[in-house]
Amino acid sequence: MSDVDRPKLLILRGRHVKPDDARYALSDRYDVVTDHAADAPIGGDGVDAVLVDADALPAVRTLGGVPLSQVLLDSIGEGVCLASGDGRVLWSNRFYDSLPEEIRRGMAGVCIESSAWLRDHPTAGGAGAPAPASCKFELVSGSAKGAAAERVYEVFVSPVIAAGTTEGSRVERLAVVVRDVTAASRIKAKMDAISRAGAELVRIEADAIRKKNVVERLSTLEQKIVHHTADLLAFDRLVIRLIDEASRRLEVVMSSDAQPTRETECYAEPEGSGILGRVAATGTPYLCRDCRLDENAVYSSEDARSSLTVPLMLHDRLLGVMQLESKQPSAYTDEDLQFLEIFSRHVAVALHMLDLLIVERSAVNQSVTGRVEGELDEPLADLFGEIQWLDQAATAAPEMASHVARIRADVESIRTRVRECATGPQTLLGVDRALAAREKDPALVGRRVLIADNEEKIRRIIADVLTNRGCRVSIAGSGGEAITLLEKAGAGEIDGFELVLSDIKMPDHNGYEVFAAARVACPTAPVILMTGFGYDPHHSIVRASQEGLQSVLFKPFQVERLVDEVRKALGGDGKQAT
Repeated sequence: MSDVDRPKLLILRGRHVKPDDARYALSDRYDVVTDHAADAPIGGDGVDAVLVDADALPAVRTLGGVPLSQVLLDSIGEGVCLASGDGRVLWSNRFYDSLPEEIRRGMAGVCIESSAWLRDHPTAGGAGAPAPASCKFELVSGSAKGAAAERVYEVFVSPVIAAGTTEGSRVERLAVVVRDVTAASRIKAKMDAISRAGAELVRIEADAIRKKNVVERLSTLEQKIVHHTADLLAFDRLVIRLIDEASRRLEVVMSSDAQPTRETECYAEPEGSGILGRVAATGTPYLCRDCRLDENAVYSSEDARSSLTVPLMLHDRLLGVMQLESKQPSAYTDEDLQFLEIFSRHVAVALHMLDLLIVERSAVNQSVTGRVEGELDEPLADLFGEIQWLDQAATAAPEMASHVARIRADVESIRTRVRECATGPQTLLGVDRALAAREKDPALVGRRVLIADNEEKIRRIIADVLTNRGCRVSIAGSGGEAITLLEKAGAGEIDGFELVLSDIKMPDHNGYEVFAAARVACPTAPVILMTGFGYDPHHSIVRASQEGLQSVLFKPFQVERLVDEVRKALGGDGKQAT
């Protein structure tokens, strides 16, 4: 680099700055010249930068012909001005002069108010305090409160203390400092909004909860999550996936999509399952600025261009992931990722609390039936004792034997039914009576029904009952089998189904996935979902209810109730013809 190309650096000599050493170190980049501080004023034509020794600084008065004090004040990132008590600006730095006109106009009122207050409160801590009092204000510029273009400024006003000033005297001069705190203000507003939204999510009002069934509770929570997330961040799609502990599969529990879709299978693994799997496996949030350029965005929606993905953490336990997608590239920032991560902690707590409520309901039901069984045990045992006595007496009266046998069977049936109720959702009620009915139902004869339940006993009972009434039944022992049968029906390989009955909680696929497959393969076929005590770990009920679910049956239910729902779904009136 030639001397002409290099900027000129002026070095003011002093105890800490050795001109020869500085010239040697900087001469490859600067045209170095030296001078004494005593030779001030410094700078002048052709000087691009100045290196001032700390010892020499007090002697410096000007820089490039401009007073050094003004150079320094013009260089800071804050507005500074000297104002009179009536609000007139006597001097200001460059930053202050660049402030919006409405802010500078509003400064007159700030100064007048401050002048009066400072006169009555001359020191920050009362008489003898080491520092003068100051006033703090916040001013906002922009077309409207909350507008994207608004700027927020923090204003500090302090009295200029002149020699001989006495307490209570009029404040003649004010030192005003103005800071642009827009970014900090927006962060605070966002954090306040997150706090309010989080409190709303986890607030559970006992009276309201008692008035709502499981479907309504789940739906309410999903609506709250979508609503509050939209208030915090813009998105085109929101999806929440929870980790299935057994398979490590990430299952969709909530989605803002309006239409049912077959969800891509992915797992909580650092490799092979894209962004979702990585976040679920590591607990580390992920910002994708462009899904088309990011090799990890393999499970993004087709029209997604950017996304935020955060873990759902409950204390130190990772429940799943929450993801926002936008159709715009670079729609999110690192700051947005931090906001969503904070909000997701509230979402995790809300999901956990709702599941606890549902599990509690299941536990209470089982506890109640268990207590009933215990209460009935003693009188039933007494009845058996009496039956044994009658057995002996019946030897002399053969006609009595049949009555004793019937009493014995009834007592055994009572024991069995109470015990089955106590086992919870792994049973159905009224099975014997339903299986005994063999008369064909005109509304059901020849109708194709698919039954999916991983409990062999339940699917076999339902299949036998519906077959006896005239249905043509296919059964599936898992969600995967059910989806395969539906796909074959959709492809014309087997006869189509006119009704689908599916359990919600199956090891491989949940009830919503079966429902979604049915909507694609057999669009006109109604779907009935079944669940144990209303427990829906995948929130299938809410999603399917929004998209046309026929009905939900909570186990243990009466088999005849199922028959009525099937008849209603297939166009009957819900009551068997006589």
